[in-house]
Amino acid sequence: MDDYIGLDVSMRETAVSIRRDGKRIWRGKCASDPKLIANLIRKRAPMAKRVVFETGPLSVWFYHALTEEGLPAICIDARHAKAALDMAANKTDANDADGLAHLAEAGFFREVRVKGFNSMLGRTLVAARTRLVRITTELSNQIRGLMKTFGLLIPAGKGSTFEKNVRGLLVDQEGLALIVLPLLEAWRSTRIRATELGRQLSPARAKVTRVEFSCRSPVSAQSPRPRLQQRSKSRGISKSHARSVPGWA
Repeated sequence: MDDYIGLDVSMRETAVSIRRDGKRIWRGKCASDPKLIANLIRKRAPMAKRVVFETGPLSVWFYHALTEEGLPAICIDARHAKAALDMAANKTDANDADGLAHLAEAGFFREVRVKGFNSMLGRTLVAARTRLVRITTELSNQIRGLMKTFGLLIPAGKGSTFEKNVRGLLVDQEGLALIVLPLLEAWRSTRIRATELGRQLSPARAKVTRVEFSCRSPVSAQSPRPRLQQRSKSRGISKSHARSVPGWA
């Protein structure tokens, strides 16, 4: 007999519900640790066929960790499951786990493809660098605004040129220098860290580009001109008429 498990995952605890033959045979809670949950499932549901949980902050970790433990982990779209889970009389973690177990048993769910850890590392690198670049821009704008109040207009420039201009204007401004120079040091340090992440990002982008190019089909690798001509023929537009229309190349 097959067992169907629903997991309502949160940061600290995970509600677990196990169904068999249309009935709930066990329900409880466990710490949000895939290894502990895997041991619990092996004990309570040795014939697990589906282990269903929703997309969320821990879904990538849970999916790969449970899969490594040999469990049939399935991550489903939270928006798709929301309609079914909202039908419960009381909205609790335990009831959500029951609803997910129902969906696992009925097979009424939309599975989501979970990205690998290498892909998530690339996304994390891009997000971290983007955040540092934004912080650098915010700090430089803040410095310009503070000095503008005292009639010190920083000339246009980026990078080391910006730093030299700021330090040059603060030579005779001891009181203002005590306020602006710490911001300038923070700007400089953040800019250096963003540059370091940018160096790591270039090889990662090149690797992704090579993989995407190698995965292209022969049709997508062709030039778009034959497809444009084919589209014109399918719409009944002749070549002579197409040239006479303004805006056509």
